[in-house]
Formats: sequence, structure tokens, C-alpha cells
Amino acid sequence: MPCDYKRDYHPEWKTKIRPDILERDGNCCKFCGVQNYSYIFRDDMGGWFYCDDWLKVKENGGGFYLTKGDGRIKIVLTIMHLDHDTKNNDYENLAAGCQKCHLNYDKKHHAKNSKETRRKKKGLQELFPNQQVK
Repeated sequence: MPCDYKRDYHPEWKTKIRPDILERDGNCCKFCGVQNYSYIFRDDMGGWFYCDDWLKVKENGGGFYLTKGDGRIKIVLTIMHLDHDTKNNDYENLAAGCQKCHLNYDKKHHAKNSKETRRKKKGLQELFPNQQVK
């Protein structure tokens, strides 16, 4: 579900908080170090390489297997709430993260939420057996 910045985030999220955290974290993912707005390739082992570095290796006869063809990935860092609470904007609770690290960090939290959603849907289906619950 897309973010509703007006409802879920501090009014200064885009103008102050996000830029402050990106600057504090060196405009890089706090977990893997990839730079914001860079283009990378990911290898089949989960590693990544800046496109320029990979092309230099390729020109010299090297290279490696890419799981998703020869496509570049543009990195756009997100700001993560480490405790998953969008109301807790204490800077110690925030970190810059690439898409891959952010999803990996939130994996258990998303699984827990999904399980709860499925449980609620099942309960509604038992209450209303002749209705299709979406």
C-alpha cells in the first residue's frame, strides 16, 4: 500500500527529516553502503556493483553471472523507521536504506502483519459464510 504522507508522517518528513537522515548517513544505505541515486547491478549472491565498475571489469574480459539479465537498478534510498512506528521520528530510530535492505529489515514485521490480516479475513468469512471477503 502506498504511503499517505499527510496522514502517516510528520509534516516536515520530506522537507527536513528525510534530508537530515540522508545527510547523516552519508547519502548511502546504512546497511549495505550503496549510494543514493546510483545505478547498480546485483549478482546472484546478493552482492552489488556500481555500473561503471562492472563495465570496466566486463571490458577487461571479466564479469559475472547476473540473475536478472543485464538490467541496471536505480537506487533511491528510503528512510526506515527501525521500530516500524511512523510516528516515532526520533533520529536514532531512523536510517537510510536501499530498497533491498529496507524490505529485508521489514521482512518479519510484514510477515506478522500478513498473518494477522489473514486471521481477520478468516474470522470474517466464518461470520459471513455466504459473502466473499476481500
